[in-house]
Amino acid sequence: MDNEKKVQSAQEVDKTRFALWIRRAVMDQVEQNYEADNCKTKSEFIEKAIQFYCGYLASDFGNGYLPNVVSSMLRSMMQESDAKRDRMLFKIAVELAVLENVIAATNEVDKDTLSRLRGECVKEVKRTHGTFSFEDAVEWQE
Repeated sequence: MDNEKKVQSAQEVDKTRFALWIRRAVMDQVEQNYEADNCKTKSEFIEKAIQFYCGYLASDFGNGYLPNVVSSMLRSMMQESDAKRDRMLFKIAVELAVLENVIAATNEVDKDTLSRLRGECVKEVKRTHGTFSFEDAVEWQE
């Protein structure tokens, strides 16, 4: 906690106070949005906006800056999507393991038959490009 206060006070020392004249409509936008941007103060929001705009100007009027912002946002969305997909795959794997154990407990299948069946299933799934369905299995068993 003491380190946080030291860092915060060091940042405070580096700030400059100045008068800012701003249109009321723009100030209304700041008031409406600063908390949504996780800013503690309106000054922090304005500082972030200035830094963003300076980055935009420094990148030859946005040619490189905005694509970086967009790619960063897309990267974040992809990571979130990957995490959701991974959670769903885990849930599916658990349910499949339960199903396999129920089937194994209720049927007597020897290791040789299981090995041949696995080989045939691999061939069939490859042939159908992973679109093997329950209906395909029923037809295949007949």
